[in-house]
Amino acid sequence: MDSRVESTGLHARPVAYIFSEDLVKISSRLPSNRNRSLLVYSLVHAYGLLATCTGQESQRFLVVRPRPAGQKELLAYHTRDYLEYVMNQSSDAQNLLEASEFGLEDDCPMFHGIKDYITLVAGATLTGAAAIRNDISDIAICWDGGRHHAKKARASGFCYVADCVLAILFLKRTIPSTHPLKKPRVMYLDLDLHFSDAVSQAFHKPGSTAAAQVLTLSIHHAAPGFFPLSPLASLPDVDDPAFDPFTLSVPLKAGASNKTFLRIWPIIEHVKDIFRPDFIIIQCGLDGLAGDPMATFNWSLGGEGSLGWCIHRIIHEWKGKKMLLGGGGYNTPNAARAWTYLTSVAGGIPLSLDADIPEYSGYLRFKPSFTLDVPAGNMQDQNTEEYFQTIEATYEGILSVLGSRMVPPTL
Repeated sequence: MDSRVESTGLHARPVAYIFSEDLVKISSRLPSNRNRSLLVYSLVHAYGLLATCTGQESQRFLVVRPRPAGQKELLAYHTRDYLEYVMNQSSDAQNLLEASEFGLEDDCPMFHGIKDYITLVAGATLTGAAAIRNDISDIAICWDGGRHHAKKARASGFCYVADCVLAILFLKRTIPSTHPLKKPRVMYLDLDLHFSDAVSQAFHKPGSTAAAQVLTLSIHHAAPGFFPLSPLASLPDVDDPAFDPFTLSVPLKAGASNKTFLRIWPIIEHVKDIFRPDFIIIQCGLDGLAGDPMATFNWSLGGEGSLGWCIHRIIHEWKGKKMLLGGGGYNTPNAARAWTYLTSVAGGIPLSLDADIPEYSGYLRFKPSFTLDVPAGNMQDQNTEEYFQTIEATYEGILSVLGSRMVPPTL
């Protein structure tokens, strides 16, 4: 059976929403995003999105309780040394030299409950991956996942566990129930402001001439000194010996807006059409939205080319099973707004962006507008017509190489 799914807006199966009180509680301890998880879930709940539908309307969501990831699952990517250190240290008694070796300093300090955080966040993302792989759902949502900077043996950029990589490794496994045995293709699309360095590096195969099961594509800001520093964050060069057509980047300049994403989106569609993924993981980082403290992009939640527009197209027009993950986003009320709205889009019941925030315990966090929308600001978009033409010309060559790799060799 072909695992790709034609979406019509009404799903044959309800969307798997990965949630438990333990997951929200431990994710709300993340030093970079304290209580974000709690506010996100509370707003989703306040709008009644996860309530079981009755009458003639089908159930839109299935709340799936995550299980903690076991050591064997974590070792599918992480090193034993890293896991043993981070899982067995208290936040107030650590060897500073060793902590530095494993990245557990500065933006990734140890914190109370870090062991539970790592196992539950990894387990939640893997639970979502299992839901779509095992035909429980065609779409899964795990807003506590999306930790795209965590490396094999090192925490980085507020990320302690490589849940994205673990999910990709899980989804690319051969599906035993198919005849002949099928090796699924997994596309990872990253919409965070920051480059998906750890995920892209994990699957980067410079010099390879074969087709790959995994394609990573990151749309992000890149500039001298901007985190993370990686040669893979630049616009790919087909003449570079390290070029890999399955590890792609679209770096954008400051002020990227709906207009910018609308202009580059045909490239994303072409990559997807050539690769023909069975599974698509979308990292929905929100630090590129207007109003984020990063103050780098000017993306909005609604309108043509917006984050909501992109997710709607992926969910309802792309073939393949999808999983939406979280990521960056440091304006907590706007993160709750955006992920609540994207939840409604995924369920085929999009909320109005003019909708008033329901009066509940978190209501005052959404002042002064008290509405769902995250509108654009006044930042100037520095992505010029000349730069767009450079991106498009570059991707003409990339798409040609990618297409040639996807053609089966003739005997």
